[in-house]
Amino acid sequence: MNEFTVLVVDDEKEIRDAIEIYLRNEGLTVIQAKDGIEALERLNEREVHLIILDVMMPRLDGISAAFKIREQKNIPIIMLSAKSEDTDKILGLQIGADDYVSKPFNPVELVARVKSQLRRYVTLGTYEGSQKESTVIRVKGLSLDLEAKELTIDGELIKLTPIEYRIVELLMTNAGRVFSIHDIYERVWQEPCYNAENTVAVHIRKIREKIEIDPKNPMYLKVVWGVGYKMEK
Repeated sequence: MNEFTVLVVDDEKEIRDAIEIYLRNEGLTVIQAKDGIEALERLNEREVHLIILDVMMPRLDGISAAFKIREQKNIPIIMLSAKSEDTDKILGLQIGADDYVSKPFNPVELVARVKSQLRRYVTLGTYEGSQKESTVIRVKGLSLDLEAKELTIDGELIKLTPIEYRIVELLMTNAGRVFSIHDIYERVWQEPCYNAENTVAVHIRKIREKIEIDPKNPMYLKVVWGVGYKMEK
């Protein structure tokens, strides 16, 4: 994995240095930033493939920084926070974070999540070295180009995060089939499902906001109460 660069953003140097040691041991290149503003500067200076982003920081906090990053880039973002409340986690996911780790974190778990996100980043095709297949899947006005890894509605490009894309890909390639929250989480995140209801629900809501005319009365991404979600045929 030494071709990948991870940006570690935290206002505590000891934490940045510790994370860098663990990631470098896995063959990853690591650069650091002490706050959101410096993180944005680093992103303009060089190519970064994943960001570990602390929530509570001076000048520009992690939530605000993630929002700005998502306006331009779809690289994976893992949020770090000392808070354990679901509201903090949901807020991070709502603005486009791909994963969330609470402090104090287990270094082995953090490294595993970084490697998992990087694998998905490559598989999803947002990284130029990714493998591709030439297939377009259409569901009503939705078109999913598996080669370009792009979703369009009536020809208009819809900007998705890597996780959002993977959920759409799963549901569109199996249009009409109902997937439980458990199934969606394990297939998309590729790890065992544990208390993932809020995580999946937040991403489903964000997808609906992007593809539905009326997200509260969806035409494409439908809920089957007590069972799960499906993409209408």
